[in-house]
Amino acid sequence: MVIRAESSPDTARLARGIRAGERAVLARAITLVESRRTDHQRAARLLVQDLLPDTGGGVRVGITGTPGVGKSTTIDALGSFLTEKGRKVAVLAVDPSSTRTGGSILADKTRMARLGADPDAFVRPSPSSGTLGGVAAKTRESMLLCEAAGYDTILVETVGTGQSETVVADMTDFFLVLMLPGAGDELQGLKKGVIEHADMIAINKAEGDNRPRAQAAAAEYRAALHILGSRSPHWSPPVVTYSAITGEGIAQLWENVLSHHTRMTEIGELAARRRQQQVKWMWAMLEERMTARLRSDPALRAKLPRLEAAVADGRMSASLAVEELAEALGI
Repeated sequence: MVIRAESSPDTARLARGIRAGERAVLARAITLVESRRTDHQRAARLLVQDLLPDTGGGVRVGITGTPGVGKSTTIDALGSFLTEKGRKVAVLAVDPSSTRTGGSILADKTRMARLGADPDAFVRPSPSSGTLGGVAAKTRESMLLCEAAGYDTILVETVGTGQSETVVADMTDFFLVLMLPGAGDELQGLKKGVIEHADMIAINKAEGDNRPRAQAAAAEYRAALHILGSRSPHWSPPVVTYSAITGEGIAQLWENVLSHHTRMTEIGELAARRRQQQVKWMWAMLEERMTARLRSDPALRAKLPRLEAAVADGRMSASLAVEELAEALGI
């Protein structure tokens, strides 16, 4: 089915405002994309389809790290450095969500004081709403809207917790993992998957008396990367030290991002990676739609307590329960 965005005057107006770089319109459009209302979801699909030809021109950087590593402070320093260089920066900062209300707990925008007031930056905190990996369910669509609005650098900050945290690597061009000095302890509990997806590891707080510890940590992470390898045979992830407070090393962070982007573009790996990401996005959305139907259909919802109880009591295998639900869904 071909989606025709012009059939919806509202989305057409939003599209014009986004192409014109109107920040207020961009914010409203992202709110539309994040909405769970059926009519809003339909309009959001039309809008994204309309703007698709205007997307793809940004450098997409995922930034992760354990809580307390200084992700927001780093993004504030990096983003301000980039806007001073003439770039337009969009930050999609995913907050942990309250399990009771679903709302954001942290206020990332308040911890990015410079970027929050920068006319060349757009900062959007969004609740993760329990999404695996700490990435808001609609972060991919929001990235596309930001690119269509003229932002050439998209920084995605993740919560930094959860078993599937590396999902951010499947929607960005460059995956930056932030660490703290004292690598010995961190290496013991480090998730192998995070390191395997890293395009660069950066050790924060390399200032003053902490500098030797940061350098020692960097040496240990280099050794770990040497053993684990990297996700691309054409890129060896660097390990650098920097200080988000003083700004020392921030320029080197960005130089590595650009070097990676240039290298991956030249050999065609960036385009291939984005094509794979688009297909994964399609399947993720399909699974989301199927799950939504399962939870919204009264007849299907009525089956769940019986099936859950049967599986929990050992009277039915999980595979048989899934089969029954799949038949009810017609798949």
